[in-house]
Amino acid sequence: MKLTVKETVVFGMLGALMYASKIIMEIAPNVHMLGVFTIAYTVVYRKKALYPIYTYVIINGMFSGFATWWIPYLYLWTILWGVTMLLPQKMPKKVKPVVYMIVNASHGFLFGTLYAPAQAILFGLDFDAMIAWIIAGLPWDILHGISNFFCAMLIIPIVSILQRLERNVIV
Repeated sequence: MKLTVKETVVFGMLGALMYASKIIMEIAPNVHMLGVFTIAYTVVYRKKALYPIYTYVIINGMFSGFATWWIPYLYLWTILWGVTMLLPQKMPKKVKPVVYMIVNASHGFLFGTLYAPAQAILFGLDFDAMIAWIIAGLPWDILHGISNFFCAMLIIPIVSILQRLERNVIV
C-alpha cells in the first residue's frame, strides 16, 4: 500500500478532519462523526482508509494524551473499518444508506462492549467486573448508537463528494 504524495496530503487532511469534527462535537457526549468518516473513507479508499483513520487516532493521542483510555482506539476503529470492508461494494443504491446506518449504529451500541476487554486487561478486572463495567455504560452506548444511526445519513453524501474529488483532482 505505497502512498503517493497526493494521498499522503489527502489522508493527513482527512485524519485531521476527523479530529476537528470530534472536537467540535464534544459539546454533545457520544455524538460525533467518527464512525461516519470511518465508513465513508473505507467505502472510497478501501485498505488505504486505515491511513486517515490512524492519523486521527495518533492526533487524538497527541492532543488528549496517550493514556489508558486511548489504547482501545488502536483497535476500535479498525473493527468498524473491517466490518465496512466486508460489505458488498455493489449494493443496490436504495440499500446502501440503510446498511451504513445499521453498521454505524451497531458500532455505537457495541462501543462499550468492544472497549471493555482492554479496560479489563489494563485495570485487572475479572469477567464479572468487566460485565458490570459494560452494564454501567449501557445508557451512553444507547445514546452513542442512536446518534450514530442518524449521523450515518451523511455517509452517502460524503462518499459522493470524496469520489467526485478523486475523479476531478489531477496531481
